Amino acid sequence: MLPSLAPRERQIVDILYQKGSATVTEVREALPDELSASAVRAMLVRLEAKGFVERSGDVQPHVYSPAVPQSEATKSALSQIVNVFFNGSAVGAASALIDMNGPLSNADLEELERLIAEARKADRS
Repeated sequence: MLPSLAPRERQIVDILYQKGSATVTEVREALPDELSASAVRAMLVRLEAKGFVERSGDVQPHVYSPAVPQSEATKSALSQIVNVFFNGSAVGAASALIDMNGPLSNADLEELERLIAEARKADRS
């Protein structure tokens, strides 16, 4: 879902996830490089048309917020990555993530064990 966005659109959606909601001015101030208010407004309108952003009310200034919960967007993006880079294998993706930053701490290993135990319980139900 979100990977289908242009890089600048993705930046704007990420800002809205961080802030929860924002006006055009607040989005402009959070962007790493300067854009005109009209350019940011145009992108927000385009994101609204695509269903990624919601605008609250008709009162000026408009306040924009993400239309898709971040957890849903994250799951969708991760699903695309797993499908493209790991041939749909969640185990392959998990293995790559585990190897990515060197040895895991005991706390991380315990958390992974807990998640695996939960998945086993859910699978038996």
